[in-house]
Amino acid sequence: MNRIKILLADDHILVREGIRDLIVREKDMSVVGEASNGLEAVKLADTLRPDVVLMDISMPELNGIEATKRIKESHPEASVLVLTAYDNEEFIFAVLDAKAAGYLLKNVKGEELLRAIRSVYAGESVLHPTVTKTVLRRLQGERGRPRPSKQQFLSPRELEVIALGAQGLVNKEIADRLFLSDRTVQSHWRNIFTKLGVGSRIEAILHCVRNELI
Repeated sequence: MNRIKILLADDHILVREGIRDLIVREKDMSVVGEASNGLEAVKLADTLRPDVVLMDISMPELNGIEATKRIKESHPEASVLVLTAYDNEEFIFAVLDAKAAGYLLKNVKGEELLRAIRSVYAGESVLHPTVTKTVLRRLQGERGRPRPSKQQFLSPRELEVIALGAQGLVNKEIADRLFLSDRTVQSHWRNIFTKLGVGSRIEAILHCVRNELI
């Protein structure tokens, strides 16, 4: 079994130890490195090539937002999952603009964190329920702005998939809700990315809410 290679980036040793102890029990995951600041996280990502980076926001040397930008620029294949105590709206949108695959708050349960790691590794996006509400509330306020002059046509089914993704559902949950297979849902997401010219679920959801497609 190929293990998910995980890099931990948090300036609190106790937090890193707790997450590491949680991950080492999983047969499909391994911690390949630990960083105590954002600059170290960027350097370790260059040398270790992790599949998933668990990133805190508030860190010395370089904050998690800027570290995420640099890692995604150099290693777009890596998935960055932000794990933080902050649900500040500006932080949330800065992280999403940096192309993070997910945003979780540190009050999540261990099993939720493990599920999120597997989800972002599989190419999905993960948002804490509180964060999802913040994103949708902000985007609702942006409605009414001029739409792009050119829109690719999305099918009713693709719009359903996006709408459910905006509610925080992962692929399996979307498949169950729409009575589809996981593979079909994945195919819908690929088509959506191609039509909208985006590279992630979060980008697709933001695009569609901003332009009142869902």
